[in-house]
Amino acid sequence: MQAEQLKQIVNDALDDLKAVNAVTLDVTGLTDVMDYLVIASGTSNRHVKSLADNVCMEAKKQGVRPLGVEGEDAGEWVLVDFGDVVVHVMLPATRDFYDLERLWVKPEVEQQ
Repeated sequence: MQAEQLKQIVNDALDDLKAVNAVTLDVTGLTDVMDYLVIASGTSNRHVKSLADNVCMEAKKQGVRPLGVEGEDAGEWVLVDFGDVVVHVMLPATRDFYDLERLWVKPEVEQQ
């Protein structure tokens, strides 16, 4: 499955369970490890776990299994790694603290 299709499945799965502030970053020019980074928040530990579980379940329905899932026990930050698409589902405080969006934004080119 292509990264574009997988990205759409992930976003639909997050939307289905009302993820908060879901953002998809195209990081193809920044790393060879993945094409898309999807970051979303849940309203509670249970919501974070449910969002990550739904992402895995919807991807499996399409024949795609994650390479790995980390953080399900605590539910503060769950990472779902599909290779080309990596999903981070976090509590808002955890998301604010680590600020992954800022880390992966392409730097602005200086104008001369």
